[in-house]
Amino acid sequence: MVERIISGDYQVQYGFLRDYVLELLNTNPGTTVRIDVYPETSLSITTRTSRRIYVCLGALKLGFKYGLSDFLGLDGTFMKGPYPGQVLTVVGLDSNNDIYPVAYVVVETESTSSWTWFLELLGEDLDLGPNSNFTFISDRQKGIIPAMEKVFPSAKHRFCLRHIQENMKKQWKGKDLSDQLWECGRATTVNHFNRAMDELKKINEEAHAWVCKILTNTWTKSHFSAHTGCLLNNLCEVFNSKLDEGRDKPIITCLEYIREYLMKRLCVVQKEIDKCEGLLTPTATTLFEKIKTDAAKYVAKYNGAGKYQVASKWQDQYVVNLKMGDYRHVVCAIWDKIENDENAPHIDELIRLCYRLSTWRAMYFNKIDPLNSYIAAKCFDYPILYK
Repeated sequence: MVERIISGDYQVQYGFLRDYVLELLNTNPGTTVRIDVYPETSLSITTRTSRRIYVCLGALKLGFKYGLSDFLGLDGTFMKGPYPGQVLTVVGLDSNNDIYPVAYVVVETESTSSWTWFLELLGEDLDLGPNSNFTFISDRQKGIIPAMEKVFPSAKHRFCLRHIQENMKKQWKGKDLSDQLWECGRATTVNHFNRAMDELKKINEEAHAWVCKILTNTWTKSHFSAHTGCLLNNLCEVFNSKLDEGRDKPIITCLEYIREYLMKRLCVVQKEIDKCEGLLTPTATTLFEKIKTDAAKYVAKYNGAGKYQVASKWQDQYVVNLKMGDYRHVVCAIWDKIENDENAPHIDELIRLCYRLSTWRAMYFNKIDPLNSYIAAKCFDYPILYK
């Protein structure tokens, strides 16, 4: 038996978990909660034992959609103490390159079944279909790869480079080897990557052969097709670290701990937003200044047909146009166009909308509402989620 509970759907209540859920839905419009329950063999049994619960708060759902991001981190962490199960989380990036939690579940175990259940519900909430080209990053947890292939077969699935490094260290140790692996991951061009891999092979041929079995488009910037060049799944790690004190609590107390943290976090970020001015978020402004500094080290030569040859003093050379290419190279090409008294787009137009201050403000405009304490207090004394 699977029961769907969405905001505005007031079905017959059962159990204290359901009381909590209905209060959450009443106070937070747009929130989606789904409870998956164990089937009962006898029709005479009127109660149901919950197996999994999924929560996507309305404010976070709207905020993520306003943010225009197409990058999400996936991770899981154990409940602690006497309470079984795992907390699985999905965390995105906001316009200031900070974490933006989107949804969370408590499940009986981390498996293909539980990840598939979670991802299917997430797809419904974020309007992601099988053809979605979102980019996800994970630590290759148990069951997550087949779940991703089933639910989002067209999505890009990256693997955390730190997790790859830790797995490599189980067989081959050494700082030189680890450092060279990171050099391969950070490479921004195919030539740079190939040179770095050759050096890795010189250090350890067996480790090189092991790394070669991992698809390059899952772990090195040189083969990424999406805008975000993130190599680490630290989005979820940061979020999960904030939940540490809540993971040893009864299930409803744990859910409340997560909701309260998220409620407070939106307010904290809002205070930072209120201090800002200008076109871009603070982090985007800093990164763009660095891009312009690096662009000054390149020289652009126009071919007369919309393409530029951009080269540095180190003799690395790239072909770009004003719509595609590394930001540093495109900025250099725009400056060359301006120097030759030709019409050129303003360099600020290069920045994607997701990094604008207005987008950041829209992400945090909606807030998570508090709950009536008598419902929450009544629920906390009845913590059992699992058989």
